Amino acid sequence: MGYKHFKTALNECSRREFIKRLAEGTGACAAIMTLYPMGADGQQLASGKGATVGASDLKEVMFYRRLAANRIICEICPRECEVEEGERGYCGNKENQGGRYYTLVYGKVCAAHIDPIEKKPLFHYLPGTPAFSLAAAGCNLQCKFCQNWRIAQFRPEEVNHQDLFPEQAVTLSRQNRCPTIAFTYTEPTTLYSYMFDVAKRAREAKIGTVMISNGFINERPLRELCKQITGVKIDLKSFSDKFYRDYCSGELEPVLATLRRLKEIGIWFEIVNLIIPTLNDDPGEIQDMCKWIKAELGPHVPVHFTRFHPMYQIKNLPPTPVKTLESAREAALRSGLHYPYIGNIPGHEGENTYCPSCKKLLIRRVGFAVVENTIQDGMCRYCRSPLPGVWSPEHLNL
Repeated sequence: MGYKHFKTALNECSRREFIKRLAEGTGACAAIMTLYPMGADGQQLASGKGATVGASDLKEVMFYRRLAANRIICEICPRECEVEEGERGYCGNKENQGGRYYTLVYGKVCAAHIDPIEKKPLFHYLPGTPAFSLAAAGCNLQCKFCQNWRIAQFRPEEVNHQDLFPEQAVTLSRQNRCPTIAFTYTEPTTLYSYMFDVAKRAREAKIGTVMISNGFINERPLRELCKQITGVKIDLKSFSDKFYRDYCSGELEPVLATLRRLKEIGIWFEIVNLIIPTLNDDPGEIQDMCKWIKAELGPHVPVHFTRFHPMYQIKNLPPTPVKTLESAREAALRSGLHYPYIGNIPGHEGENTYCPSCKKLLIRRVGFAVVENTIQDGMCRYCRSPLPGVWSPEHLNL
């Protein structure tokens, strides 16, 4: 698919189709471009090509340190991989060539959609607006329940891609009236250089950028990135380090550190906790997590408790019972959190936004569709209490 054809495909998404798909919860133009490495039967796709990287495609990685004997240390995420010449780091999409570290996915997009921002999910960020959503292959965790494993858990050469460089991404976002570009589906921190450049150009064009992330990122790159982006969603996968080690090949504390830094920086962020039956659904653990969020981040951070569906390497467990999600939301409210939500249960009242002061319904959602929004100038229309969030493009401070 060439760039002109790609633009045409995006522009052919009608307003009627966008609204229809929004209400269905599938995302507008969901089939515009999704290039997975494998078919449903596990066989290599017949069409398309994997990401072959030539010398002209190379972009040097931001945040790495050179060592003796052409070795390097990547400083983007807490793994801080020490990489020998000719080798790659844990995420598989960066390579040491001659003692310099290069990203292999700069401008090589393996999925591009126009999604409702609620799909990220971000509920207090420009509700009801579309986001131009991008991904490239790679992740720095290995979650056994990964929803997008076909692109996140593969190397770039195993995944079909389309060239889409920063200026093109911004142009497409503007042409399709998307006030936000979202880096999502895979782990954006592994695409750091590309995400940073897109966000910088988007900011110049008065377009916001959000990072939908696992939060496994070091302090310095996070702080630099937050100068360019306008919002963050962090997956807090559990409040147990053992869960992170056993099911994600990661650690809890670096994610908690990221959340603390986001609060200190002052950027808008929301949290998602995917609740998996028997693995991270212990009521005491959820209560402890909610208390930590209230104490460390404050009561105004939206927390989304979302339903697990069997996939990837965890297919032996059932979907999360609705009652478990409702109990988690109740625990959050008892802990003093003002905006706990329930996700992946379309039509549940836990999808809605209520004023914590007067308890009135302010935003009613069905799936990813906003069907009613009565917030006025960032305040409750009934009692005029301010509500935290990014409610209009003016609040982006671009």
